[in-house]
Amino acid sequence: MKGLVCKVCGYISINGEAPEHCPVCGAPKTAFIEKDDAIKEPQDINNLNDLEKKHIPIITIIPKCELIDGCHDVHVKMGEIQHPMQEDHHIVHIDFYLNKEFISRVHLTPKALNPVAGLHFKDSANGTLTVIEFCNLHGNWMNEAEI
Repeated sequence: MKGLVCKVCGYISINGEAPEHCPVCGAPKTAFIEKDDAIKEPQDINNLNDLEKKHIPIITIIPKCELIDGCHDVHVKMGEIQHPMQEDHHIVHIDFYLNKEFISRVHLTPKALNPVAGLHFKDSANGTLTVIEFCNLHGNWMNEAEI
């Protein structure tokens, strides 16, 4: 899938425009390049292979947060088959977008973390949630859900 990629931090703009400044690292608009293969796509969404099952994010919406009122949660795990978290093969970060606008990046380190992340959304936040994960060996993979 095509995307505008920041050459400094790997952030991908999915709204079709390079921002004036990268929302992750602050790099200028000139740091963005268009890449036809910015985000990997499965060959057949109805018949995923093991590589795809390890990389496509699984999104779970929790309608009521147990920690705070006026909140719903989103949990994301990397893949139907758990992705490894080893020094030589791991998920580096997970980016979250709401209605194609970047909202958060979660960095992961292989020593102490599993390939999962969660965010607490205000109840007023709704629309299309896009999650893009970056594997150090196999690139960026994404999934979407309505919240």
